[in-house]
Amino acid sequence: MLDPETIALPNAMQAQQEPLLLLGATATGKTAVALELALHLPIEIISIDSALVYRGMDIGTAKPSPQERAQVPHHLIDIIDPAQSYSTAQFAKDCALLVGQIKARNKTPVIVGGTMLYARALMRGLDALPEADPQIRARLDAQAAQLGWPAMHATLAKIDPVTADRLPPTDSQRIQRALEVYELTGKPLSSLFGNPAIAPLPCQSFSLEPADRKLLHQRISQRFDAMLANGFIDEVRALKARTDLHAELPAIRCVGYRQVWEHLEGITDLAQCRERGIVATRQLAKRQLTWLRSMPIDNRLVAPRNQQDIKNNVLQILSLIKDVQ
Repeated sequence: MLDPETIALPNAMQAQQEPLLLLGATATGKTAVALELALHLPIEIISIDSALVYRGMDIGTAKPSPQERAQVPHHLIDIIDPAQSYSTAQFAKDCALLVGQIKARNKTPVIVGGTMLYARALMRGLDALPEADPQIRARLDAQAAQLGWPAMHATLAKIDPVTADRLPPTDSQRIQRALEVYELTGKPLSSLFGNPAIAPLPCQSFSLEPADRKLLHQRISQRFDAMLANGFIDEVRALKARTDLHAELPAIRCVGYRQVWEHLEGITDLAQCRERGIVATRQLAKRQLTWLRSMPIDNRLVAPRNQQDIKNNVLQILSLIKDVQ
């Protein structure tokens, strides 16, 4: 770990061309660090978060506030309706386009978030896979409604044991996709990797990783309680009132939203909803940290605990940026 007191700042108010990728688990201070970085560099932020793309899902996603978004341009937030889906491939294409546009404005693209599947697509490229087929997906959904997703997972294990081994039996979205790809191509999903249709995006990567897991859990609990106090249940109630939304959509499966949806269905009381939401968020953070440990991150930083840590993180990032002009 670098000593912030010994860091010599570069000429900070000049942009550098290489995009910066700032990753971290939920509640590790990524947005705060990015906003502090904007005080030193002319940047624009590209969200790398599969939940922030949805309009009308603000409280439960901890979406940057209107004031924060006015302070620094943000992209890939509020771009689709919750009834729609947004793929990793679409993210990779959109992100590459935005990077070019931001660089053309002589600003530094800073890609910030915690959707590690998106991050892997940026760092490794994305393999050529068939487009989604609504009819096949509808049929798979109908089968799952009868048999359950664990049974669908067992079917996947017979045709693609490599993919099945890395997916839990409850991961309906990815199990469905793997079965769909097999039906469309006749080949296991795992056999189609290694031939990228979308090239890797050159960038310098940073991660914010907590030194104290207990503190992270405490922050997750505090943030979920704040969401409930700020109207999270009413936000989900408004979504549930729409006739075109249901519990199996990717938007409604987002952590927190699923648990509040179940509460509004009468499956849980408020205390159970809170507990399940906090537990699900902790599990998400654990998965994100597992991903981070397996990824070739250029610079691993300790996640901030307070405002001074945020400033120190930014000083470290500035000292590590390559080719600052």
